[in-house]
Amino acid sequence: MKHRAVPIRQSGVTKMARRRASVAALVFMCCSMIPVSCGFNVGPLLTRRRLSERIGVPVKATVEKETDEMAPASKRGISGYSISGAYSRSLLGAKERKRMEREKKAYELERNEDGYADMFRSKKLWRRMFRYAKRILIGPRTPNPGTLILVRHGESLWNANKTFTGWADPDLSEQGKREIEHAARLLLEGGYEIDVVFTSRLKRAIRSSWILLQELNEVYLPVFKSWRLNERMYGALTGLGKKETAEQLGHELVQAWRGSLRSRPPPLRRTDKYWPGRDQRYFDISTEKLPLTESLEDCMNRTAPVWEDKISYELSQGRNVLVVAHANTLRGLVKTIDRIGDDEIQDVAIPTGIPIVYKFDKNMVPIPPTRDEQTAAQVHMNGLFLEKPGILKAALTREAEWCSRVPGYDKTMTRKFGLSPLERSLTKLQAERDLGAWAGKFVDLAASTEDDGTDGKLNMIEDDIWDAGLNGLEQGQQFDPDFPDFHPSSTNGDLGMIDSAPITPQIISNEPCITLLHSTGKKSSGEIKIRKDAVVVIIRHGKTEHNKLGLFTGWEDVPLAKEGIEEACAAGRLLKQHGFTFDVVYTSWLSRAIETAWYVMDELDILWLPIIKSWRLNERMYGSLTGLSKKMVSQRHGVAQFTAWRRGFKVQPPRVSSFSPHYPGNDKRYHKYLKDTRISIRESAIRSIENGKICIHRKLPKSESLKDCMDRTIPYFSDVIVPEAINNGKRVLISSSENAIRGLLMHLCDIPEDKITGLEIPNGLPLIFDVKSKCVKLLDDGTGRNPLEVYNFGEAAEYLFRPCQNEDGTPDEECDIRFFDPQLNSSNQVSQEDLQVISAITRKTPDP
Repeated sequence: MKHRAVPIRQSGVTKMARRRASVAALVFMCCSMIPVSCGFNVGPLLTRRRLSERIGVPVKATVEKETDEMAPASKRGISGYSISGAYSRSLLGAKERKRMEREKKAYELERNEDGYADMFRSKKLWRRMFRYAKRILIGPRTPNPGTLILVRHGESLWNANKTFTGWADPDLSEQGKREIEHAARLLLEGGYEIDVVFTSRLKRAIRSSWILLQELNEVYLPVFKSWRLNERMYGALTGLGKKETAEQLGHELVQAWRGSLRSRPPPLRRTDKYWPGRDQRYFDISTEKLPLTESLEDCMNRTAPVWEDKISYELSQGRNVLVVAHANTLRGLVKTIDRIGDDEIQDVAIPTGIPIVYKFDKNMVPIPPTRDEQTAAQVHMNGLFLEKPGILKAALTREAEWCSRVPGYDKTMTRKFGLSPLERSLTKLQAERDLGAWAGKFVDLAASTEDDGTDGKLNMIEDDIWDAGLNGLEQGQQFDPDFPDFHPSSTNGDLGMIDSAPITPQIISNEPCITLLHSTGKKSSGEIKIRKDAVVVIIRHGKTEHNKLGLFTGWEDVPLAKEGIEEACAAGRLLKQHGFTFDVVYTSWLSRAIETAWYVMDELDILWLPIIKSWRLNERMYGSLTGLSKKMVSQRHGVAQFTAWRRGFKVQPPRVSSFSPHYPGNDKRYHKYLKDTRISIRESAIRSIENGKICIHRKLPKSESLKDCMDRTIPYFSDVIVPEAINNGKRVLISSSENAIRGLLMHLCDIPEDKITGLEIPNGLPLIFDVKSKCVKLLDDGTGRNPLEVYNFGEAAEYLFRPCQNEDGTPDEECDIRFFDPQLNSSNQVSQEDLQVISAITRKTPDP
């Protein structure tokens, strides 16, 4: 038996009746929240027909029956049944309830595989009730749909070598990086704004999205990395040269494998080095879902849920979405958006590094594009190509000759200072266009051999393909990826997949446990032991030019200096040497902290990890001191006042004006995306008067004391990072700024308020907080130097490096407070040198 859903039609309904309907709907919502443990659930029993009869609102007499197959994914319940026809859970048997719970959990894990569902974390009950009532009384907000921008990653090392790539993970080539930089400049020139980014878990797509956001100066935007956007799985073809494979097996067979819509290449074996089940980035995906091979249709079907459940929702909310992915997954999205048939999709090509822009009407139907002399469109597609394919590639092939003809070109492309970011990007874009116009005279763009992602014509000849393939296998023609003739020659360039030598982790630290920390982790494909213990690694961002000049930075968004990049990379290499890896990364909305996290992750080869960015991990807001040098402030206001502003725990610097460029409310990232603070009546009034319409403005800091900074940082750690990551045994990396880290260490190490201002945090140095022993450790950099002599931790170092404790609070006698190498010291006795170090830190006199 199935319930029937009867929609309410409000046409011709009086205003009073609509209000009565709103109140009744609110009652309906409250009733639906009654827990199941009461024995029954009131919500589902109060059907729409009975509701309409009770409040006197006329209802259309027709009944709409919606089966599970007909209902869209957004209207289906967790188990696939229509939500509107669900029975009360109390009427179900125990087995059925357990099955529904399992399906619900599986659905939630799948929806959150890229961290996307965390954005919809349930709010407090009163807030949900308020929003629901507001939505009914005022009416649903129907913004204009956002803009969709599709970008295929830049050329990879394997694209250049004509190698089947699939789920293998080569990096971008130098030309690929240039292509993506050029794509970002096209978006910048067109004035396109981005609100959210979706990409795959493969390095070439993730790095492409990073380059795009860096060029657009928007690295703070959320980036969701989904395995469903991975390239097509080429099975046993992965890693094989296209030319050599065609010569061995026949051009017709290989081209058919590449181009057919429904035929699959031979599958991978689970012992193959390219099997994704061996890769840490897919440990959260069940082996049943990991493909061994895929047809083009399989790849497109895998991509569809990302569009249905995430991308289309973001667009419908008026947000602009950037998707950086691969040729075949983007073709799958295009096929869904434009409703392209199986025969027509073979004519669609997705070249590397050219943005494709879609705009939609109110019904989420794509609007046909309007072209100009620099843009292009493609048959069957409503997306607009921001540049004609082939121009940039032709230009880059003749760039050296152009540099000799135009001496200023090289300086233009390498210029970093003297121009604003927008001026610099547009200047480079114009220089590249001049180069492309000249190179086009010598290159036939129509005859370009660029890999456009079509995989050749998609001829529908499945039977012929498999007949030929099976006959070949019966005749003894082995399809072995390890057969040397199938692989590209080593002279064709570095494929970026050379296995490194095994690294044995040595957990050597300041105040370390004498024995190696126990690891329950798995081994990667390179046989590197991976730490699985719950651990928190905190790192202050690398140096910026403001740090070098002694300027108050605060919330001003400055990038890393060259030295800062080197510090971040060195930190990543040090963590890798000691076998560290992570499950999640937290950072602030400031570029210097995000860049530090990125370079550390790049060295660890974990770019696919989710990066959670929160303004609550921002640096302290220095108010009107922002951008001033410390010497300038000291000279103007006196040393005592300067010291109070900088080191006082509860002293705020002078507040910044609402119209100052240093006020966060004038930065797009805060006034547009920050939603978790209360509304400021004063600032809302100022913005409303200025804009001539009602504007809602959030409460943002105009100045902060160290205590104010900690009051937002410590609760975020306790209420978000601890329950979501640490309590679940995840390995956490936190990249932030000095004062935010002071707050975390004050909380973790119980540092007194009057001592915390004396704690110094070195740039780019990983601080290892062991969750079990509750102590901070430093890693051995291999130089044999004592870290306490190399780095300045300030007067509060004795509180930071206390003896380790057991979980019950008793001293951990197996932990040594000094810089210790367990391979060089087999004895557990404390040496005289140890006592001297202990004395220097704890300021206690050792026993004779």
